Amino acid sequence: MPNRNEWRLELEDGTVVRGVQFGSGRAVGGEVVFNTAMSGYVETLTDPSYRGQILLLTYPLIGNYGVPAPRMPGSLDPPYESDRIQVQGLVVQHYVDHPSHHASRRTLAQWLANENIPAITAIDTRTLTRRLREYGTMRGWLIPADMTLAEAGRVADQRDMRAGIFQEVAPSEPIRYEGGSIEILVVDAGAKDNIVRSLLGRGATVTRAPWHCDLAPLADRAHGIVIGNGPGDPKDLGALISQIRSLLDAYRRPIFGVCLGNQILALAAGGDTYKLPYGHRGVNQPVRDLLTGHCYVTSQNHGYAVRQESLPEDWQPWYVNLNDGSNEGVRSRTRPFFSVQFHPEASPGPRDCGFLFDDFLSLAGSMKAGPR
Repeated sequence: MPNRNEWRLELEDGTVVRGVQFGSGRAVGGEVVFNTAMSGYVETLTDPSYRGQILLLTYPLIGNYGVPAPRMPGSLDPPYESDRIQVQGLVVQHYVDHPSHHASRRTLAQWLANENIPAITAIDTRTLTRRLREYGTMRGWLIPADMTLAEAGRVADQRDMRAGIFQEVAPSEPIRYEGGSIEILVVDAGAKDNIVRSLLGRGATVTRAPWHCDLAPLADRAHGIVIGNGPGDPKDLGALISQIRSLLDAYRRPIFGVCLGNQILALAAGGDTYKLPYGHRGVNQPVRDLLTGHCYVTSQNHGYAVRQESLPEDWQPWYVNLNDGSNEGVRSRTRPFFSVQFHPEASPGPRDCGFLFDDFLSLAGSMKAGPR
Protein backbone atom coordinates (compact mmCIF):
# COMPACT_ATOMS: atom_id res chain seq x y z
CA MET A 1 0.00 0.00 0.00
CA PRO A 2 1.29 3.51 -0.76
CA ASN A 3 2.15 5.76 2.14
CA ARG A 4 -0.89 7.82 3.13
CA ASN A 5 1.10 10.99 2.39
CA GLU A 6 2.03 9.83 -1.11
CA TRP A 7 -0.02 11.77 -3.63
CA ARG A 8 0.07 12.33 -7.37
CA LEU A 9 -0.73 15.02 -9.89
CA GLU A 10 -2.25 13.54 -13.05
CA LEU A 11 -2.77 15.63 -16.18
CA GLU A 12 -5.43 15.02 -18.80
CA ASP A 13 -2.76 13.95 -21.33
CA GLY A 14 -1.83 11.02 -19.04
CA THR A 15 1.24 12.60 -17.42
CA VAL A 16 1.60 11.44 -13.81
CA VAL A 17 4.00 12.86 -11.21
CA ARG A 18 4.18 11.62 -7.62
CA GLY A 19 5.10 13.49 -4.49
CA VAL A 20 4.32 14.04 -0.83
CA GLN A 21 1.09 15.65 0.34
CA PHE A 22 0.98 18.60 2.75
CA GLY A 23 -1.76 21.04 3.61
CA SER A 24 -5.28 19.62 3.33
CA GLY A 25 -6.10 16.02 2.43
CA ARG A 26 -8.93 17.03 0.04
CA ALA A 27 -8.76 15.59 -3.49
CA VAL A 28 -9.26 18.26 -6.17
CA GLY A 29 -9.34 18.76 -9.91
CA GLY A 30 -8.81 21.93 -11.93
CA GLU A 31 -6.93 23.72 -14.65
CA VAL A 32 -3.16 23.38 -14.03
CA VAL A 33 -1.17 26.61 -14.49
CA PHE A 34 2.31 27.77 -13.50
CA ASN A 35 3.82 30.94 -12.07
CA THR A 36 7.50 31.86 -12.46
CA ALA A 37 7.86 34.37 -9.59
CA MET A 38 10.69 33.76 -7.11
CA SER A 39 8.79 35.21 -4.15
CA GLY A 40 5.32 36.41 -3.20
CA TYR A 41 3.50 33.11 -2.67
CA VAL A 42 1.17 34.72 -0.10
CA GLU A 43 0.05 37.35 -2.60
CA THR A 44 -0.16 34.80 -5.39
CA LEU A 45 -2.22 32.24 -3.47
CA THR A 46 -4.79 34.90 -2.53
CA ASP A 47 -5.07 36.40 -6.04
CA PRO A 48 -8.68 35.84 -7.20
CA SER A 49 -7.45 35.34 -10.78
CA TYR A 50 -6.31 31.86 -9.67
CA ARG A 51 -9.77 30.82 -8.49
CA GLY A 52 -10.43 27.17 -9.37
CA GLN A 53 -6.89 26.46 -10.66
CA ILE A 54 -4.15 24.12 -9.48
CA LEU A 55 -1.06 26.31 -9.22
CA LEU A 56 2.45 25.08 -10.00
CA LEU A 57 5.30 27.27 -8.69
CA THR A 58 8.52 27.03 -10.70
CA TYR A 59 10.76 28.53 -8.01
CA PRO A 60 12.10 25.48 -6.13
CA LEU A 61 12.05 26.79 -2.53
CA ILE A 62 8.57 27.55 -1.15
CA GLY A 63 7.47 28.22 2.43
CA ASN A 64 10.85 29.47 3.66
CA TYR A 65 9.53 32.81 4.96
CA GLY A 66 6.26 31.43 6.31
CA VAL A 67 2.92 33.24 6.38
CA PRO A 68 2.02 36.40 8.34
CA ALA A 69 -0.82 36.62 10.83
CA PRO A 70 -4.36 36.54 9.44
CA ARG A 71 -5.76 39.97 8.76
CA MET A 72 -8.89 41.30 10.41
CA PRO A 73 -12.14 40.62 8.52
CA GLY A 74 -13.00 43.45 6.15
CA SER A 75 -9.51 44.97 6.21
CA LEU A 76 -7.24 45.55 3.21
CA ASP A 77 -3.98 44.83 5.01
CA PRO A 78 -1.18 43.51 2.76
CA PRO A 79 0.27 41.15 1.69
CA TYR A 80 -3.05 39.38 1.19
CA GLU A 81 -4.86 40.08 -2.09
CA SER A 82 -8.23 38.76 -0.89
CA ASP A 83 -9.74 37.31 2.27
CA ARG A 84 -8.94 33.67 1.46
CA ILE A 85 -6.69 31.32 -0.52
CA GLN A 86 -8.10 31.23 -4.05
CA VAL A 87 -6.17 28.37 -5.68
CA GLN A 88 -7.67 24.91 -5.95
CA GLY A 89 -4.38 23.21 -5.07
CA LEU A 90 -0.64 23.87 -4.92
CA VAL A 91 2.36 22.04 -6.46
CA VAL A 92 5.94 22.83 -5.37
CA GLN A 93 9.38 21.28 -5.66
CA HIS A 94 10.72 21.76 -2.14
CA TYR A 95 8.46 22.80 0.72
CA VAL A 96 10.15 24.33 3.81
CA ASP A 97 8.26 23.60 7.04
CA HIS A 98 10.56 25.65 9.32
CA PRO A 99 10.26 29.24 8.06
CA SER A 100 12.47 32.12 9.09
CA HIS A 101 11.03 35.65 8.90
CA HIS A 102 10.22 38.29 11.51
CA ALA A 103 6.61 38.57 10.30
CA SER A 104 5.94 34.81 10.09
CA ARG A 105 3.21 33.56 12.41
CA ARG A 106 2.43 30.17 10.85
CA THR A 107 3.73 27.76 8.26
CA LEU A 108 2.43 27.51 4.73
CA ALA A 109 1.20 23.98 5.49
CA GLN A 110 -0.79 25.24 8.48
CA TRP A 111 -2.38 28.00 6.43
CA LEU A 112 -3.29 25.60 3.61
CA ALA A 113 -4.74 23.06 6.04
CA ASN A 114 -6.79 25.72 7.80
CA GLU A 115 -8.37 26.71 4.49
CA ASN A 116 -8.75 23.12 3.23
CA ILE A 117 -6.35 23.52 0.29
CA PRO A 118 -4.25 20.46 -0.72
CA ALA A 119 -0.62 20.71 -1.78
CA ILE A 120 2.10 18.37 -2.99
CA THR A 121 5.89 18.64 -2.76
CA ALA A 122 8.92 16.67 -4.04
CA ILE A 123 7.87 17.40 -7.65
CA ASP A 124 10.20 18.36 -10.52
CA THR A 125 8.19 21.49 -11.20
CA ARG A 126 10.41 22.84 -13.97
CA THR A 127 10.11 19.69 -16.06
CA LEU A 128 6.36 19.78 -15.53
CA THR A 129 6.31 23.45 -16.54
CA ARG A 130 8.11 22.65 -19.79
CA ARG A 131 5.39 20.11 -20.55
CA LEU A 132 2.68 22.69 -19.94
CA ARG A 133 4.54 25.14 -22.17
CA GLU A 134 4.72 22.53 -24.93
CA TYR A 135 1.15 21.24 -24.75
CA GLY A 136 -0.65 24.21 -23.19
CA THR A 137 -2.77 24.54 -20.07
CA MET A 138 -4.46 21.25 -19.14
CA ARG A 139 -6.90 19.98 -16.56
CA GLY A 140 -5.41 17.91 -13.80
CA TRP A 141 -6.20 16.09 -10.57
CA LEU A 142 -4.35 16.34 -7.26
CA ILE A 143 -5.25 13.09 -5.50
CA PRO A 144 -3.91 10.32 -3.22
CA ALA A 145 -1.56 7.92 -4.99
CA ASP A 146 -3.95 4.98 -4.65
CA MET A 147 -7.05 6.84 -5.92
CA THR A 148 -8.15 6.08 -9.48
CA LEU A 149 -9.32 8.81 -11.83
CA ALA A 150 -12.77 7.22 -11.80
CA GLU A 151 -12.85 7.59 -8.02
CA ALA A 152 -11.47 11.11 -8.33
CA GLY A 153 -14.33 12.00 -10.66
CA ARG A 154 -16.77 11.04 -7.94
CA VAL A 155 -15.12 12.61 -4.91
CA ALA A 156 -12.71 15.32 -6.05
CA ASP A 157 -13.72 18.97 -5.85
CA GLN A 158 -13.50 19.80 -9.56
CA ARG A 159 -14.16 23.46 -10.21
CA ASP A 160 -15.79 24.36 -13.52
CA MET A 161 -14.26 27.69 -14.54
CA ARG A 162 -17.55 28.69 -16.18
CA ALA A 163 -19.90 27.69 -13.36
CA GLY A 164 -20.34 30.89 -11.37
CA ILE A 165 -16.60 31.39 -10.91
CA PHE A 166 -16.99 35.18 -11.12
CA GLN A 167 -19.76 35.12 -8.52
CA GLU A 168 -17.37 33.45 -6.06
CA VAL A 169 -14.72 36.17 -6.20
CA ALA A 170 -16.86 39.33 -6.27
CA PRO A 171 -18.45 41.06 -3.26
CA SER A 172 -22.19 40.59 -2.86
CA GLU A 173 -22.83 44.33 -2.70
CA PRO A 174 -20.90 47.61 -3.15
CA ILE A 175 -18.27 48.47 -0.52
CA ARG A 176 -17.16 52.05 0.06
CA TYR A 177 -13.68 53.08 1.25
CA GLU A 178 -13.41 56.72 2.28
CA GLY A 179 -10.47 58.74 1.03
CA GLY A 180 -10.05 62.00 -0.82
CA SER A 181 -12.27 64.10 -3.06
CA ILE A 182 -11.78 62.04 -6.25
CA GLU A 183 -14.41 59.29 -6.42
CA ILE A 184 -13.42 56.09 -8.23
CA LEU A 185 -15.66 53.14 -9.05
CA VAL A 186 -13.84 49.78 -9.09
CA VAL A 187 -15.75 47.09 -11.00
CA ASP A 188 -14.94 43.85 -9.18
CA ALA A 189 -15.03 40.49 -10.95
CA GLY A 190 -12.17 39.22 -8.80
CA ALA A 191 -10.11 42.38 -8.35
CA LYS A 192 -6.97 42.21 -6.22
CA ASP A 193 -7.04 44.22 -3.01
CA ASN A 194 -3.90 46.07 -4.06
CA ILE A 195 -5.83 47.79 -6.85
CA VAL A 196 -8.01 49.35 -4.15
CA ARG A 197 -4.96 50.01 -1.92
CA SER A 198 -3.18 51.71 -4.84
CA LEU A 199 -6.11 54.08 -5.36
CA LEU A 200 -6.62 54.80 -1.66
CA GLY A 201 -2.89 55.39 -1.21
CA ARG A 202 -3.09 58.11 -3.86
CA GLY A 203 -5.90 59.91 -2.08
CA ALA A 204 -9.02 58.60 -3.83
CA THR A 205 -12.32 57.48 -2.37
CA VAL A 206 -13.23 54.05 -3.76
CA THR A 207 -16.54 52.30 -4.28
CA ARG A 208 -15.93 48.62 -4.97
CA ALA A 209 -18.93 47.18 -6.82
CA PRO A 210 -19.67 43.60 -7.90
CA TRP A 211 -19.63 43.19 -11.67
CA HIS A 212 -23.24 41.99 -11.76
CA CYS A 213 -24.83 45.02 -10.06
CA ASP A 214 -26.34 48.01 -11.88
CA LEU A 215 -23.22 50.05 -12.59
CA ALA A 216 -24.79 53.13 -14.23
CA PRO A 217 -25.95 54.89 -11.01
CA LEU A 218 -22.57 54.26 -9.37
CA ALA A 219 -20.71 55.42 -12.48
CA ASP A 220 -22.78 58.59 -12.54
CA ARG A 221 -21.38 59.56 -9.13
CA ALA A 222 -17.77 58.62 -9.96
CA HIS A 223 -15.00 60.71 -11.49
CA GLY A 224 -13.45 57.62 -13.05
CA ILE A 225 -13.92 53.86 -13.40
CA VAL A 226 -11.42 51.02 -12.93
CA ILE A 227 -12.33 47.58 -14.33
CA GLY A 228 -10.32 45.11 -12.29
CA ASN A 229 -8.80 41.70 -12.84
CA GLY A 230 -10.43 38.29 -12.33
CA PRO A 231 -10.34 34.61 -13.32
CA GLY A 232 -11.56 32.77 -16.37
CA ASP A 233 -12.81 33.64 -19.85
CA PRO A 234 -13.93 37.27 -20.29
CA LYS A 235 -16.60 36.17 -22.76
CA ASP A 236 -18.42 34.48 -19.87
CA LEU A 237 -19.10 37.99 -18.53
CA GLY A 238 -21.60 38.96 -21.21
CA ALA A 239 -23.74 40.99 -18.80
CA LEU A 240 -20.74 43.06 -17.70
CA ILE A 241 -19.57 43.57 -21.28
CA SER A 242 -23.03 44.93 -22.17
CA GLN A 243 -22.93 47.34 -19.22
CA ILE A 244 -19.46 48.60 -20.14
CA ARG A 245 -20.55 49.01 -23.78
CA SER A 246 -23.38 51.23 -22.61
CA LEU A 247 -20.97 53.26 -20.50
CA LEU A 248 -18.64 53.72 -23.48
CA ASP A 249 -21.52 55.33 -25.33
CA ALA A 250 -22.55 57.67 -22.52
CA TYR A 251 -19.62 58.18 -20.13
CA ARG A 252 -17.20 61.09 -20.63
CA ARG A 253 -14.80 60.53 -17.74
CA PRO A 254 -11.80 58.14 -17.61
CA ILE A 255 -12.19 54.37 -17.71
CA PHE A 256 -9.09 52.29 -16.88
CA GLY A 257 -8.96 48.49 -17.26
CA VAL A 258 -6.48 46.14 -15.55
CA CYS A 259 -5.83 42.55 -16.75
CA LEU A 260 -9.32 41.06 -17.20
CA GLY A 261 -10.42 44.70 -17.44
CA ASN A 262 -8.31 45.06 -20.59
CA GLN A 263 -10.19 42.18 -22.20
CA ILE A 264 -13.61 43.43 -21.02
CA LEU A 265 -12.93 46.94 -22.36
CA ALA A 266 -11.77 45.58 -25.73
CA LEU A 267 -14.82 43.31 -26.04
CA ALA A 268 -17.14 46.17 -25.11
CA ALA A 269 -15.52 48.31 -27.79
CA GLY A 270 -16.15 45.63 -30.42
CA GLY A 271 -12.89 43.69 -30.34
CA ASP A 272 -12.22 39.99 -29.73
CA THR A 273 -10.24 37.84 -27.27
CA TYR A 274 -8.64 34.39 -27.40
CA LYS A 275 -7.08 31.87 -25.01
CA LEU A 276 -3.28 31.84 -24.78
CA PRO A 277 -1.54 28.43 -24.94
CA TYR A 278 -0.31 28.63 -21.33
CA GLY A 279 -0.91 32.20 -20.21
CA HIS A 280 1.39 34.82 -18.72
CA ARG A 281 1.94 34.26 -15.00
CA GLY A 282 5.00 35.77 -13.38
CA VAL A 283 6.66 39.01 -12.30
CA ASN A 284 9.17 39.50 -15.11
CA GLN A 285 7.11 39.90 -18.30
CA PRO A 286 8.66 42.59 -20.56
CA VAL A 287 6.30 44.96 -22.38
CA ARG A 288 6.78 47.95 -24.69
CA ASP A 289 4.73 51.12 -24.82
CA LEU A 290 3.97 51.49 -28.52
CA LEU A 291 3.42 55.24 -28.16
CA THR A 292 6.69 56.14 -26.41
CA GLY A 293 8.90 53.13 -27.14
CA HIS A 294 9.66 52.72 -23.42
CA CYS A 295 9.99 49.17 -22.07
CA TYR A 296 8.84 47.94 -18.65
CA VAL A 297 9.11 44.79 -16.55
CA THR A 298 5.62 43.80 -15.41
CA SER A 299 3.71 41.42 -13.16
CA GLN A 300 1.05 39.36 -14.97
CA ASN A 301 -1.54 36.67 -14.33
CA HIS A 302 -3.90 35.92 -17.21
CA GLY A 303 -4.80 33.13 -19.61
CA TYR A 304 -6.62 35.19 -22.26
CA ALA A 305 -5.55 38.09 -24.47
CA VAL A 306 -7.03 40.69 -26.80
CA ARG A 307 -6.90 39.87 -30.51
CA GLN A 308 -5.12 43.01 -31.61
CA GLU A 309 -6.27 43.00 -35.23
CA SER A 310 -9.89 42.92 -34.08
CA LEU A 311 -9.82 46.42 -32.56
CA PRO A 312 -12.15 48.97 -34.19
CA GLU A 313 -10.61 51.87 -36.10
CA ASP A 314 -11.17 54.33 -33.27
CA TRP A 315 -9.13 52.14 -30.88
CA GLN A 316 -5.40 51.38 -30.94
CA PRO A 317 -3.00 48.91 -29.33
CA TRP A 318 -1.04 50.51 -26.52
CA TYR A 319 1.40 47.92 -25.13
CA VAL A 320 2.86 44.74 -26.61
CA ASN A 321 4.48 41.71 -24.93
CA LEU A 322 8.12 41.44 -25.99
CA ASN A 323 8.21 37.66 -25.47
CA ASP A 324 5.37 36.58 -27.75
CA GLY A 325 4.04 39.75 -29.39
CA SER A 326 0.61 39.49 -27.76
CA ASN A 327 -1.40 42.57 -26.84
CA GLU A 328 -0.74 44.16 -23.45
CA GLY A 329 -3.02 47.20 -23.59
CA VAL A 330 -5.50 49.18 -25.67
CA ARG A 331 -6.76 52.76 -25.73
CA SER A 332 -9.41 54.83 -27.44
CA ARG A 333 -8.15 57.34 -29.99
CA THR A 334 -10.86 59.85 -29.10
CA ARG A 335 -12.00 59.26 -25.49
CA PRO A 336 -10.25 58.84 -22.08
CA PHE A 337 -10.66 55.04 -22.14
CA PHE A 338 -7.58 52.82 -21.82
CA SER A 339 -6.45 49.54 -20.27
CA VAL A 340 -3.43 47.30 -19.67
CA GLN A 341 -3.13 43.53 -19.59
CA PHE A 342 -0.46 43.55 -16.87
CA HIS A 343 -0.74 44.57 -13.19
CA PRO A 344 0.51 48.10 -12.49
CA GLU A 345 -0.24 47.48 -8.80
CA ALA A 346 2.15 44.46 -8.97
CA SER A 347 2.15 42.72 -5.54
CA PRO A 348 4.14 40.63 -5.96
CA GLY A 349 6.38 42.09 -8.61
CA PRO A 350 8.05 45.26 -9.88
CA ARG A 351 6.45 48.67 -9.40
CA ASP A 352 7.66 50.11 -12.69
CA CYS A 353 4.14 50.86 -13.92
CA GLY A 354 2.58 52.39 -10.82
CA PHE A 355 2.59 55.69 -12.69
CA LEU A 356 -0.48 54.45 -14.59
CA PHE A 357 -2.58 54.98 -11.44
CA ASP A 358 -1.08 58.45 -11.08
CA ASP A 359 -1.96 59.30 -14.68
CA PHE A 360 -5.48 57.88 -14.34
CA LEU A 361 -6.23 59.80 -11.13
CA SER A 362 -4.69 62.97 -12.52
CA LEU A 363 -6.97 62.69 -15.53
CA ALA A 364 -9.99 61.92 -13.34
CA GLY A 365 -9.21 64.91 -11.14
CA SER A 366 -8.78 67.28 -14.06
CA MET A 367 -12.19 66.25 -15.43
CA LYS A 368 -14.11 66.44 -12.14
CA ALA A 369 -16.08 69.49 -13.21
CA GLY A 370 -16.97 68.09 -16.61
CA PRO A 371 -19.82 65.84 -17.75
CA ARG A 372 -19.84 62.22 -16.72
